Amino acid sequence: MMRAPRKTALTLCVATALLATACSSRGGPEATDPSGSDDGSSETSGSVEPPPDAPALEPLPEEIPADLQPYYEQELSWSACGGGYECATLTVPLDYENPGGGDMELRVTRSAATNPDQRIGALLMNPGGPGSSAVDFTQSSAEYIFPSEVLARYDMAAIDPRGTGGSQPVECLDGPAMDEYTLTDRTPDDEAEEEELLAAFDEFATACAENSGTDLLSHISTIETARDMDVFRAALGDDQLHYLGFSYGTKLGAVYAGLYPQRVGRLVLDAAIDPRLPTLYTDREQSGGFETAFRSFAEDCASFADCPLGTEGADEASDRMSAFFEQVDAEPLPTGDDRQLTESLATTGVANALYAEFLWPDLRQALSAAINDGDGAALLSLADDYNERGPDGSYGSSNFAFPAISCLDSPAGNADVAELETTIGSFEDASPTFGRDFAWATLLCAAWPVEPTGEPVSIAAEGASDILVVGTLRDPATPYAWAEGLAEQLSSGVLLTYDGDGHGAYGGNSPCVDSAVNRYLLENTSPEDGTTCS
Repeated sequence: MMRAPRKTALTLCVATALLATACSSRGGPEATDPSGSDDGSSETSGSVEPPPDAPALEPLPEEIPADLQPYYEQELSWSACGGGYECATLTVPLDYENPGGGDMELRVTRSAATNPDQRIGALLMNPGGPGSSAVDFTQSSAEYIFPSEVLARYDMAAIDPRGTGGSQPVECLDGPAMDEYTLTDRTPDDEAEEEELLAAFDEFATACAENSGTDLLSHISTIETARDMDVFRAALGDDQLHYLGFSYGTKLGAVYAGLYPQRVGRLVLDAAIDPRLPTLYTDREQSGGFETAFRSFAEDCASFADCPLGTEGADEASDRMSAFFEQVDAEPLPTGDDRQLTESLATTGVANALYAEFLWPDLRQALSAAINDGDGAALLSLADDYNERGPDGSYGSSNFAFPAISCLDSPAGNADVAELETTIGSFEDASPTFGRDFAWATLLCAAWPVEPTGEPVSIAAEGASDILVVGTLRDPATPYAWAEGLAEQLSSGVLLTYDGDGHGAYGGNSPCVDSAVNRYLLENTSPEDGTTCS
């Protein structure tokens, strides 16, 4: 699946491979409004079976065990770290089942409410990924996301999840090796290309084990990070956790609610993930989400006379897009860089721009340069933005934390090429444009050096106060049906719908959504369940 690109501020959710893909819509290539009358079943063909009933996530005991008391009672040493924020180090056990087996040091941050006399509490933020730095996101984005009324009454706070940012980040390949990795053909056409792709997965996984250690890779699960959040809540002095999570951050928030329903404060889960779905479902449905987003872009592009994908609408655009990918697969384009634009990088660049409607003009221009002028520079730039590749050739660590957390949280989607061949048709049905890419990506976790410790779970969070779930109808990365599913399984879930495009709704996309979320945060008043905003 895919992470969200840096330009959108959010970070995607569940992906696992070269194109670390995010999440999708339940509709196939014809579905432009995945809300529809979906009953939770899949309409795509192929051999992916309907997901089994997921076991319930059981809450932890309310009383803190004696061997965890020192972590909950620690006093943090805060120091100024710029922009009105303080930073500190939170100590947590590497393994909550064996607290004496070693510790982890996690980076945390906070800024004070501007009206402390009316302080509600600390509001933790997480941008998703998995793998993104919540600390960096909060320090750079909170003042733009929230209105002054919210900033007045909440401390802004964040914790870098274990294995990310400043919290013992996962390390894998260096810059030159990552350049080679991102060039690997992700839609192999013959046995030799298949072997090359599988070898790239093996090399990546081996490098993660060698450079990070299997102890770290075995203890960066979402459940462990949710438990870290509760230790941080206690260190901040709050009885309840208030939280805003985007994309994968919604899974983290939901897991927290499932473990600690009695400590749930005001939780907003925007661009939601359904934790009940197994890997094959999330990956396949995400490919369909990107197909839906691409068709929305194509319809918009067709309104311009110079649209490089034609002016006849989504069907023509889809054919031309597929033909372009085949062209660069056979003959990569020059970029003015040492690197050429290959099919894999072109696909990444296109997918990047589908995360947010404001990037559509950039994508139209980049495709025009590539298709009409044979210049791949702009698409390469979009791909580099998604891959967090800096001017010096270094890559952001979320490229490594993303698969590490994802592969630990869930069993691999396909175990080998033979199994892949039984499911790839359903991916192609869901997305003629991106399906093969997503299908082959499922094999990375099969090469992962540590066994998964998680599984799909159903989360009720019985006894929690209202939890606000926000879903966008044409979100490419986290399909709207997932928001419906999360709100439905939470005993106190309230669904707020944004009839729009892009990944995530709160924070400037819709005044209606912003108003509803702000009222919930400030007054603890939820919108009516099922409310739709435009």
